[in-house]
Amino acid sequence: MELELERTQRSGYETVLETTVTHEETMEMIVPDACPDILRICDTGGAVCLRSKEVLEGRVEVLGSVKASVLYLPDGEEGMRKLEVPMPFTCGVDAAGVTGQCTVVAIPRVTAAETRSLNPRKVLVRVNLAVAIQVYAPVFGGICTGVPNPEEAGVQQLVERYDSCVTACVQEKPFTFSDEIVLSGSKPEMDELLRHRLALQCGEAKVIGSKLIFKGEVQLQALYRAEGGALCTAEFELPFSQIMEVNGAGEESTCQVQVLPTSSECILGGDGRTLSVTLGLLAQAVVREERSLDLLTDVYSTAYDLSVETELCQVDRLLDWGRKEQLVREILEVGAPAREVCDAYADIGTVTQSREGNRLTIAAEANVTVLYLSEEGSRTAVTRAVQAVCALELKEGAVCSCLCTCPAPVFATPTSGGVEVRFQVDFQYTALESRSVVGVSALRMDETAPRDTSAQPSIVLRMVGEQERLWDIAKAYATTQQDIMQANDLEDGTVPGGKLLLIPKKR
Repeated sequence: MELELERTQRSGYETVLETTVTHEETMEMIVPDACPDILRICDTGGAVCLRSKEVLEGRVEVLGSVKASVLYLPDGEEGMRKLEVPMPFTCGVDAAGVTGQCTVVAIPRVTAAETRSLNPRKVLVRVNLAVAIQVYAPVFGGICTGVPNPEEAGVQQLVERYDSCVTACVQEKPFTFSDEIVLSGSKPEMDELLRHRLALQCGEAKVIGSKLIFKGEVQLQALYRAEGGALCTAEFELPFSQIMEVNGAGEESTCQVQVLPTSSECILGGDGRTLSVTLGLLAQAVVREERSLDLLTDVYSTAYDLSVETELCQVDRLLDWGRKEQLVREILEVGAPAREVCDAYADIGTVTQSREGNRLTIAAEANVTVLYLSEEGSRTAVTRAVQAVCALELKEGAVCSCLCTCPAPVFATPTSGGVEVRFQVDFQYTALESRSVVGVSALRMDETAPRDTSAQPSIVLRMVGEQERLWDIAKAYATTQQDIMQANDLEDGTVPGGKLLLIPKKR
């Protein structure tokens, strides 16, 4: 007959996909009639917005748009001009285990952008993207935690406790942010806003009751042309705070919240000193919780033969998580000596991991662009790849996911031999150790076939092997741990290797 088992329902999510998808988008564009002809292209920057995420059977698709801001010198006119090129994109990945019930966290970023002039009225724009994708599936079903009334059939059970890190909740919240910001009095008035860049960072997140409270700030950097044609930059810090509903997570949970733009609008006021900022934002939260997991891992009977069915159960343990800030300082060689830096920014490119023993090294390639005025008075941009490195002490077998961002402005100053740049790269990491443990899933007992122990000696003298458990010895001789402990005056079930044990026959 099939024995009844005690079961505990599992809740939460399991990771079914974690990857980064690269994508290239190109577009030809005619220069609008209101804009002058292109003499020379100086720089191209890209800002990405996440539109939506679609989960299909076996596939995930991410939709968004990139606004490429092309800066160029006009033919026959003075001063820098801009050309904005909106570029929608769709990228995706096929993966087994992805269903319509899954939840997706997607984080797109621009890794590089460039523009080529086909003629004075036509350009070809190319933007490279990297989209970090994590897919979480809800966990259904339960695990066996024990046999009710085991003594009735001489059933012996081994229930083991595991410390488990569970993804308790994956949630998102769209919200809007708007503000009017005023240019500092030390800055010249804006004649034209050429472009703006956003860096969003969530600095604090905590679960209180059923609410996730998170706070952060938007770093906004504006590049503009002042009266007389000079290029200037201005930086603004815009704080935000939000509350999100979460379910199934305790107040001691660890929370990782990524905030991304879904739309961005920055309009220059008529006074030349006011900017109206309107942002659509999306917060994506992954909440993890430490839980104790009791699992029935083995069972036998001293009276009857048992038929045991097992299944694998994955247990994750959180080894480390957090954010490390790495300061990067580098001198970029430029073709012509720089007199003045007009603008500087960094796009995070390829992120790689390498390991030596327990040391994990994460390397992020930052594509740093500097727009500068040469000694001859020519405006020129140079892009160089600079590496930022973060080292973590993690045991072998640990799996580490990491998101790299450049949250603050890039500081750049002319120096002998080029331009010195200083900037910060944040490494937001989560390190997990996963193991598969065998648990009992079903149990059958044949009451018509009692165990025959007539040929078994009444007592056996046996040496304990290295790493051998008292449970395994008791199971091998169809007796109990308690009987062996009593016969050998043992106070607990820990027995050192090499010790001789008296193993009594079960009566």
